[in-house]
Amino acid sequence: MAIANNITKKHTNLELSIQISLSGLSFSILNRDSNTILVFKVYNFEKNLNPIEVLDQLKQLFAKETVLQGQFANIVIIHDNDLSTLVPQELFNESHLADYLKFNSKILKSDFIAYDTIALNNSVNVYVPYININNYIYDKFGAFTFKHVSTILIDSILQLEKESNTNNMYVNVGDNHFEIVVVSNSNLQLYNRFSFHTKEDFIYYLLFTAEQLNLNPEHLNLVLLGAITKENDLYHIAYKYIRNITFGARKETYKYLGSQPSKYSNFTLLNSF
Repeated sequence: MAIANNITKKHTNLELSIQISLSGLSFSILNRDSNTILVFKVYNFEKNLNPIEVLDQLKQLFAKETVLQGQFANIVIIHDNDLSTLVPQELFNESHLADYLKFNSKILKSDFIAYDTIALNNSVNVYVPYININNYIYDKFGAFTFKHVSTILIDSILQLEKESNTNNMYVNVGDNHFEIVVVSNSNLQLYNRFSFHTKEDFIYYLLFTAEQLNLNPEHLNLVLLGAITKENDLYHIAYKYIRNITFGARKETYKYLGSQPSKYSNFTLLNSF
């Protein structure tokens, strides 16, 4: 579910996207007229915070970043957490949102539950947003759009895989978690999210997922996204067991005013515009 931005008379051509997680914040500003990313910044916390502490960090960010103190034509908030689940469109019933989540997520009766539609997969993504963040953004700017990070990730990958007739496993790496998206012949086979602390955790979950889907590591196409490079320990251990490894790329045509991030990093934030 999204709050459509209806601020159409603001005299600005700028769009703002902010990704919120318990481990950090990132934001980007797009000049839609010139198709240029004007600002792109990432802030990682020293440790995972709770939602109240994250809101304090967000307030501090708005106070110190002058580029965030203007007006924006569109604003997108991306909620990055593990409180989500996919439901086939034909089985979805809006009156049962909590029922979909309670089997694989720890939720409270007081939690606000939202949902996004993923048209390419004929599915609905049910999730718990950081409602205190939403309330703060609404009070500050008015109407805006919010989505779950997995909605953007899955939709973006399915866009890339539209004409594919192969099996590809995408892994989007964060600071202390990663998402796996498996696509076969342009169709989503699996989405899951894992927390990890060591490189051994990382490879265990990769190989376990491959085994469950009967994917042979010798022939598996592994596509890496996010916070990983060829110099990274995660890459080295993955290459020890999986030979066909490539780095993905965002499907974008943006110009960058400052330094340009790698084509596969910050995949969800920069695909949210």
